[in-house]
Amino acid sequence: MKKILQKIKPSNEEEKKFARETNFFLKMLTAALKPFGAKAMLVGSGAKGTWLVGSHDLDIFVLFDLKKYGDKSSELSELLGKTLKKAFPQTKITRLHGSRDYFQLSQRGFLFEVVPILKISTAEQARNITDISPFHSAWVNRRAAKVKDDIRLLKQFCKANNLYGAESYIGGFSGYVLEILTAHYGSFENVLKAAQKWKEKEVIDPSKFYQTQEEALFHINASKLQSPLVVVDPVDKTRNAAAALSKEKFLLLKELAKKYLQKPAEEFFEKRIVTADSLQREYKDKGMRVFLNVRSMEGKEDVVGMKLLKAFEFIKEKLQGFTVRHSGWDWDTGKRAVFYFVVKKKELPEYEIRLGPPLKMKPYVEDFKKKYKNTFEEKGKIKAKVKAEHPKLKDFVNALLKEEYVKERVKGVKKMEVV
Repeated sequence: MKKILQKIKPSNEEEKKFARETNFFLKMLTAALKPFGAKAMLVGSGAKGTWLVGSHDLDIFVLFDLKKYGDKSSELSELLGKTLKKAFPQTKITRLHGSRDYFQLSQRGFLFEVVPILKISTAEQARNITDISPFHSAWVNRRAAKVKDDIRLLKQFCKANNLYGAESYIGGFSGYVLEILTAHYGSFENVLKAAQKWKEKEVIDPSKFYQTQEEALFHINASKLQSPLVVVDPVDKTRNAAAALSKEKFLLLKELAKKYLQKPAEEFFEKRIVTADSLQREYKDKGMRVFLNVRSMEGKEDVVGMKLLKAFEFIKEKLQGFTVRHSGWDWDTGKRAVFYFVVKKKELPEYEIRLGPPLKMKPYVEDFKKKYKNTFEEKGKIKAKVKAEHPKLKDFVNALLKEEYVKERVKGVKKMEVV
């Protein structure tokens, strides 16, 4: 564990730089906020001391007085946007849409995300889900003070295995959920031990708001209970902090937890970078390999990520005729995006059979005959023998990449290898 922590825990020098740049940013912004009586503060993993080496994204929340701005919740983003322009006139500021619009800007080598919220004293006073976020930092600093290195280990374990992130295109564990789990179970390994035993709709209630799991499931909003794991937010009993978790990622964590506990190894903490060469080495004798290095669209991360996911799923579905044995995709936000597939066949049959309607549905049968020339009847249905337009795998993939559905979601393809 010590060797892994040496790699993922920020050095004293990095922490000092982090603190210096954060304090400078907060000082500049707070000065510009004086006319509104608002205050800027650091939240997220930076405030909790659970961030990983090289993670220089900082979450800044601007707190507006509840009495003065409680009825003007919808105006906070506009006020903050103007203030940021005043505080950082030479910096490009990007406005992003959310439950309440927020802003991103790069300053002196760090990416700052600035969110307007109301300063509240209880979760019930929140006008927006983001208003309770400062309570998250306070809870983690209070309850997880002794296990912050364990939190880092769990975060890196999840990052390396594509389990980290509550964004819709990932469907994984948010940093906050990983912090809650580590504080609740007491260590990194204890989380993995518990994960093996989790059942679907397992309820984890660190603050013990509810006496039974059934009571928790009854009181939490049904729309937030679609996830296989329910983590009752320790500062808001009405919220499932793990609502974004998909069944796929839930099962993957359980599987990896079992493997790691059976045979712990550093490789569980190292992200696998898929390249055309690594794909060839790993699946050399297991079929044809398709590797696509694609250019992502520009825009909000969650939206761009979902477009990539949809494009990947579309291509995978279309390739099923070649029998997809293995597939996956990866995206380093704003940088590299890859799709890869390992298929059994390198070529489709020259002709394929298209299934038509039952013979008794005469109008539809006539339409089917007009559409296809080479038709025949079999087992009470009309069928057509159609020549495959692109029987060879490489030609088929090239044609797929020209489909409008793909072009609307992927900016382009840097590299394509089919071997």
